[in-house]
Amino acid sequence: MTQPGAEPERININNLANCAQWAKKLNVTDEQLREAILAVGDKATDVEMHLKGVRSTTNADRVRDLP
Repeated sequence: MTQPGAEPERININNLANCAQWAKKLNVTDEQLREAILAVGDKATDVEMHLKGVRSTTNADRVRDLP
């Protein structure tokens, strides 16, 4: 979480090492990370929230998957 008045962390899509580091930290592929950055921008907190939303399941999903 970013402190008030502090610059938010940014993910540099043009820096392969930076992308690899963030992909590992967020437990996603490089492709998923790039898609998230293109969807919501390079602010790390926005990317993380986008990825969590993409990967989350709904109660309806869970009920449908029951035997």
